[in-house]
Amino acid sequence: MEPAAVIGHSQGEIAAAVVAGGLSLEDGARVVALRSRALLALSGGGGMVSVSLPVAEVRERLAAWEGRISVAAVNGPSSVVVSGEPEALEELLASCTEQDIRAKKIAVDYASHSAQVELIEAELAELLAGVTPTSGQVPFYSTLTGGLLDDTTGLDGGYWYRNLRSTVEFEQAVRAAAGDGLGVFIEVSPHPVLNLGLQETFDAAGSEAVALGTLRRNEDEARRFMTSLAEAHVHGVELDWQAVFAGQQATHVDLPTYPFQRQRYWPEAMALPVAGPVDPADAQFWEAVEQGDLAALAATLDLEEVPGSPLGEVLPALSSWRRQRRETVAADSWRYRISWKPLTENTASLSGTWLLVAPGTGAGGDAVEAVAEGLREQGAEVVRCMPGDVLDRATLAGELTEALGDRTAVAGVLSLCALDEEPAPGLPEATAGLVATLVLTQALGDADVTAPLWCLTRGAVSTGPADVPARPAQAQVWGLGRVAALEHPDRWGGLIDLPEVLDERAVARLGALLAAGGDEDQLAVRSAGVFARRLLPAPTTASGRAWEPEGTVLLTGGTGAIGVRAARWLGGSGADHIVLIGRRGLRAPGAERLRDELAETGVRVTIAACDVADREELTALVSKLTADGERITAVLHAAGELDDGVVDALTPERLAHALRAKVAGARNLHEATRELDLSAFVLFSGVAGTVGGAGQGAFAAAGAYLDAFAEHRGDLGLAATSLAWGPWAEGGPALDDDTFLERASRRGLAALPTGSALTALCRAVAQDGPAQVVADIAWDRFGPALTAARPSPLIGDVPQMREIARAAEQAGGTGADDAAEFRRAVAELSDVELGQMLLELVRTEAAGALGYTDVEAIGPKRPFRDLGFESLTAVELRNRLSTRTGLRLPVTLAFDHPTPVILAGFLKSEAGRDAEPQAVPVLAELDRLEASLATLSADRTARLRITARLRDILAGWDEEPAGGDGAAVAEKLQSASADEVLAFIDNELGAS
Repeated sequence: MEPAAVIGHSQGEIAAAVVAGGLSLEDGARVVALRSRALLALSGGGGMVSVSLPVAEVRERLAAWEGRISVAAVNGPSSVVVSGEPEALEELLASCTEQDIRAKKIAVDYASHSAQVELIEAELAELLAGVTPTSGQVPFYSTLTGGLLDDTTGLDGGYWYRNLRSTVEFEQAVRAAAGDGLGVFIEVSPHPVLNLGLQETFDAAGSEAVALGTLRRNEDEARRFMTSLAEAHVHGVELDWQAVFAGQQATHVDLPTYPFQRQRYWPEAMALPVAGPVDPADAQFWEAVEQGDLAALAATLDLEEVPGSPLGEVLPALSSWRRQRRETVAADSWRYRISWKPLTENTASLSGTWLLVAPGTGAGGDAVEAVAEGLREQGAEVVRCMPGDVLDRATLAGELTEALGDRTAVAGVLSLCALDEEPAPGLPEATAGLVATLVLTQALGDADVTAPLWCLTRGAVSTGPADVPARPAQAQVWGLGRVAALEHPDRWGGLIDLPEVLDERAVARLGALLAAGGDEDQLAVRSAGVFARRLLPAPTTASGRAWEPEGTVLLTGGTGAIGVRAARWLGGSGADHIVLIGRRGLRAPGAERLRDELAETGVRVTIAACDVADREELTALVSKLTADGERITAVLHAAGELDDGVVDALTPERLAHALRAKVAGARNLHEATRELDLSAFVLFSGVAGTVGGAGQGAFAAAGAYLDAFAEHRGDLGLAATSLAWGPWAEGGPALDDDTFLERASRRGLAALPTGSALTALCRAVAQDGPAQVVADIAWDRFGPALTAARPSPLIGDVPQMREIARAAEQAGGTGADDAAEFRRAVAELSDVELGQMLLELVRTEAAGALGYTDVEAIGPKRPFRDLGFESLTAVELRNRLSTRTGLRLPVTLAFDHPTPVILAGFLKSEAGRDAEPQAVPVLAELDRLEASLATLSADRTARLRITARLRDILAGWDEEPAGGDGAAVAEKLQSASADEVLAFIDNELGAS
């Protein structure tokens, strides 16, 4: 098995470099690895401590021991190792213990990655002088630089000294590797110590990568290693089984003869709709055609099958036509478009206190002043807050609190931050307005401001052919906002796009929208009135027009999951020359194999190492191609970086990282090819950018920009099509991950077959409309999932959603009814009954979020993370429980309260039914009783004795306040059987 990449860690990085082929052992590197520890011990001694806190908080704490303790390694989002003087470390440990912070001493007597290393710099330089680095054979991610090293010949003696002196940027290196598409991380060690940090990093980065090990202490080595190989195999790692079983008498065995007992979670494929009754003869005819069965076709037509008959020549053509017709019908049924619906204007009056947050740079000054003055004239008290250039959520939360002063009631928050389109300080990939909007959304929660947040843009969206977005960069705020609406429905207002001419009438319309409230949350104010955003099926056309590639085609992300499929299709569809653009070029996994495969078909292939987000690199590549006489006819932009997570966990850096390839890449491709006569300029977006998707804030922001940018190019008379894809069955612009496909299927987004998706691409490029959605949506699942937390007028006019709404209205029952029923239960049920009801509610909704049909799959004490919960399903669980209870619940609900039992207790406290303090010790004793019962055998005599004793105890539990139901419970238990009593204990105490 060849490694896809190597990530070094501290001293182990030397071994990693050897594996990567970047370091020669001839000069004693192994000796250096051993002697450096001895040298450190001689340098004065020291130690290390592991602290379970984010690195920023650790650095703040270390200020008290400046120069005596250093950050040695950042292993994950909340795992940091510090090193330094033993006395200072003891003080740090005591401080952490007092504040209930997990920290432990590491059993070492030296302090690498600290200032003590400088004492032995000269001796290390002498030892390392003979190290001879060579060029590596596999990608090498350095924990010194925190990223990919393009050339390992730089791993000289100076590098290894810096490696020993500097902080180990393990988390940063892992993020870089995961961001480059690496999905399996194997820790080769006698016992895994980095897997927790790896998994936490994946979770924080929104990556679906997995961390595996090789051996574990106290486990049989051969068995554990084979188990680890099996784990790697099921996660897609190709193993050389001949090498694994070399020298052993391994044989294949047959599978069991009995059928597997399984429950299917995948939906069955739906048949295509038909206009009326199907003639059996017609069905038989087309079945024979689809199967290519000449004998069956002849029998259906009452003809004799004669060798060489014309029927044999016609059948392949008929079969091909039938297949293409099905794909065309499917492709047309997947297409949706955005429309804007004029609304009847209202005359509601604005009142109350409104917090106006404006760019601190002064961007959009005329609009800011016009809005502020207009709101005051309409009767609102306007409080302004202008945050500075450097934004962090804690600082902004403080500024918001200071601006509001002693005002306790705020009617709403109005943000004009999006008007600032300048690059964010230190983050050129993201606009300052987008970063400010992200931080503002987070800071409002930190400051406990629950008033709805409305974000204003200007020229970000198009309401029709004559209204083209003048500022597509601001559209990113619309993508982020659609996700924030799903994750924070309690404190999200909506998105409003202002016109270029911001006169008194436009400001009056804005004020009326804010005053009216309502469900509409994606609006545009124009001189002709107010418009609301709608998603509608795209009209089908009778023509069979489809785009056909030719000449030279540029494909970004060409060696990625979707790029490989698109490249193969381009090679067989008419393109003469395919230029696959990627940062790693031929060093990307599988790149050479793909090049050779395509070359065998007769198409010319160039795999270019070029960063599409680097304008100079891309311009140089396009210039070279055109100078060589290449006729570039089309661009397909499929490159992208994934760094998703819930909005509250996104950082500006992560947001910028996710935007880099998609947004900067699209802009650079436009600049590099705008003078060329292109027949297609296709941008691969995602459905989350159009309708939103929990946990996909960064991806949605990028997608919304691509849609707006395609409309902007169209206004310039240039070819442009932005396709907001649903998931692809064989990889796609969102995730090449079965888990993602499973989650998407549960939400009503079926995976698109690759061949059919590419057919849809060709038809979409040839159709009218620069921005389209292409997704196979099951509205009976997708609609309710999208509207679980808040209404979504966006999809209200989709025909299927109208039918669902009519059916729901006839059946009765709404989220408000559920919340009312919950309040009634809280008021009327006893503590025991309410606890049981809440536990069943949590288990039921958790099962629904995971797509399980049986609540028994959700063990009451089993951690949600073990059940398969991650950021997206956690948000869905929150939405389900919020709808059922009417409670305002945090997005991180499933992680803050990690088991159904604990979460049920939290819901009970949120509903105002906390357990009495005196009951806590008794409940602890009951927990111990439950544990004791779980260890007993099923001896019937013992069960009877225990049952009798429990009955006696409960019978005496009759001195409770009036109105209690203890006597009723005791009476029920007196008449219960032994099995019923033990089942009752299981239910009440939450046996898993």
